[in-house]
Amino acid sequence: MPKLKKTRKFAVMKRMIKDTDARLKEQDRRKKQKVPESDERQLVEAPQTSSALFFQYNYKLGPPYRILLDTNFINFAIKNKVDLVSGMMDCLYAKCIPYLTECVQGEMERMGERFRLALKLMKDPRIETVPCLHKGIYADDCLVQRVTQHKCYIVATCDKNLKRRIRKIPGVPIMSVGQHKFVIERMPDAPQM
Repeated sequence: MPKLKKTRKFAVMKRMIKDTDARLKEQDRRKKQKVPESDERQLVEAPQTSSALFFQYNYKLGPPYRILLDTNFINFAIKNKVDLVSGMMDCLYAKCIPYLTECVQGEMERMGERFRLALKLMKDPRIETVPCLHKGIYADDCLVQRVTQHKCYIVATCDKNLKRRIRKIPGVPIMSVGQHKFVIERMPDAPQM
């Protein structure tokens, strides 16, 4: 007995009745709406870019580097047995100041007893706390908002969705954990003057 064909047919379009079909009544036909001339002439405004950016080089970014930590970055650093501050210094060859926002701390505390080592690491005196002034407790939104306002941070995360959001912001490098060390992505070179 032959098998049924289960493959989908691609590029098959739903059959539609054209506007000129005789079966349609006059009121059912779609009418093309004219766009007023004043709307056509309006210019689309580009988003305001930071004055710290010169082409792709961010002038606010320099040693000592300020690094915003995400929850999963801390957990991956513990799994790969990499010390936070010394690993960052080995990656960037400069002094680094790790920062934790209140939203990230709250997210870490909500994770519970399973991540108790990350909670101990969070209380390290070398890691500074940054207060949050926004509504809500979602850590990814907090990090994106802070980086959009202040271009002086490097974001340390292993979250794919957060990386995708941060890549859309010009001049913000991303640090992640890979092969038992920290890896920096999109770090700009020094400008040629």
